[in-house]
Amino acid sequence: MGSYYDIDAILTDAQKLPCTFELDVPGLGFIDGNAGGDMKKGSQVSLPLWLGGYLAIQPIGPSPIVNLDLPASLSPRVLNALKADPKTVDLRAQAAHFYELAARTLDLFEEDEIVDVLSETFKKRAGEIADHAHNAQGALGEGVDFLRGLDEMERQLFRAAHESSKMMRLWMGELKKTG
Repeated sequence: MGSYYDIDAILTDAQKLPCTFELDVPGLGFIDGNAGGDMKKGSQVSLPLWLGGYLAIQPIGPSPIVNLDLPASLSPRVLNALKADPKTVDLRAQAAHFYELAARTLDLFEEDEIVDVLSETFKKRAGEIADHAHNAQGALGEGVDFLRGLDEMERQLFRAAHESSKMMRLWMGELKKTG
């Protein structure tokens, strides 16, 4: 997790995760639209990551308060699409902070296969991002749809690679003038 003041971390922690309550909780029904009522065992609600994660690791007796499920952005459908061709998946449509959400979520789950899929996805997409960052025509032409689908971390990578390429061209131009 980032700094307390990191807006990306705040937005990531606000993402909702599906949760199932494992016990009755008096007075908490308002979360499920039942003001003044109780949260019943087995109730399924979506809670912000920060709250769901906290409730999932805080047991009361032998069981946790809630069980978390993976978010829709890490569903088998999305993971299969990432395995097939990671460059065609619009990660931003899944979650604006896709990789950060995945990292925070996977801190709570033991899902080695998902970690492997996301690692491969990032590697393949990073190469494509670098290509688009160094080639202005690619960013303006056929790469527009790909670039629109970048999550925030990938956008930061694109900006850094683009700025690096620009500075390198500037430096090379100055080197030719003095040489």
